[in-house]
Amino acid sequence: MQTIKQIYINDFGTSFYWRKENKVIVDKVQLVFKEMGFYCNKLEIEQFKECIIESYNVNSECADCELKSKCYKFLLKTPFSQIDLAVTMQELDKLKDLVEGTIFKINLDDYLYGVGMN
Repeated sequence: MQTIKQIYINDFGTSFYWRKENKVIVDKVQLVFKEMGFYCNKLEIEQFKECIIESYNVNSECADCELKSKCYKFLLKTPFSQIDLAVTMQELDKLKDLVEGTIFKINLDDYLYGVGMN
C-alpha cells in the first residue's frame, strides 16, 4: 500500500497527498523540492504562486542579461513569514511549474469528482 497519492511531478520536485489508514488526506499537500518539504493547505499554495509571480516582477530588470539564469540567487518570499528561499531564475521557473501544475491538478480533481460528477 502506498503511503502517498501523487498530484504532480517535474524534474525539480513533486507534490502529493499523504495517506493515513487507507484514506487520502486532501486538506493539505506536501510540496517537496530542493531538499525541502512544505506541508501546505490550498490557500498557502495559492499564496506561494503569488509570491513566485511577484518575484518575477521584482527581478524583471535582468530580463536582457545573458547570465540571469545562472549568475546569482535571490530571495523568494514564501507564504510562511519565517521562510525565504534562495533561488536562481532556472529554479524559479521549475518551482513555478510545480506550484501551478499542483494547483491545476487539485482544481481539476475537485471539478471531476465534485461539481462535474453527474
